[in-house]
Amino acid sequence: MDTKKTLAPTAPEADGVEDASAAAPAAETAETAVTEGSAATDESAPAAPAAPAEGAGAAKADADAVSADDLEEDADGDADEDLDAAASGSGVGSGAAAVVSAGLGLVALSGTWVSRVIAERQTLIGQIESVSATTAKEKIAALYGDAWHMTALVNGVVSTVALLIAVFVLARPAFGAPGRTLPTWVRAVSWAGVALGLLGVLVFGLMYFDLLVPLPTAAE
Repeated sequence: MDTKKTLAPTAPEADGVEDASAAAPAAETAETAVTEGSAATDESAPAAPAAPAEGAGAAKADADAVSADDLEEDADGDADEDLDAAASGSGVGSGAAAVVSAGLGLVALSGTWVSRVIAERQTLIGQIESVSATTAKEKIAALYGDAWHMTALVNGVVSTVALLIAVFVLARPAFGAPGRTLPTWVRAVSWAGVALGLLGVLVFGLMYFDLLVPLPTAAE
């Protein structure tokens, strides 16, 4: 009677079986890692578009800041242009007023046409009044003194006007925008108007009250 014997696996076969059994869990672990990595990739994939949104927000903020800066610069430029225009306009007016004040002061010292006409009129009135004058002093005053006083009065008024205009021009920057000053030539002409005006007021005041040039007296 023949009996079949089951042969035990040889050592190489046993090692192959053990390697296969050991490789199976490793493969499962690798598949699990791949699956988890894919899941993690899938979960993180939708969050990628957030970066452009943040970049767009930053770009928009920068654009708004640039626009605000441009608007501020435009406003400052417009304000500077307005100030320059106002300064140029006030400079022209101040220069003209300074020239007028100096001219009036010079004309007052040399004698105006208005003062001469008024003096001649007063002389005519004095001639009419001298007819009834009883003393030589009264006749001199009627024929000459009143006309001289009238000339001094008119020229003194013109000198006062010149002085007031010059003082106004010099004092105007103090009531305007801070830091605004007059051009050098305007200040120079204005001070000339002040000097001529003061000199005219002094001279004609002394003449009007007969302190500088008193009326002559006649022996009676």
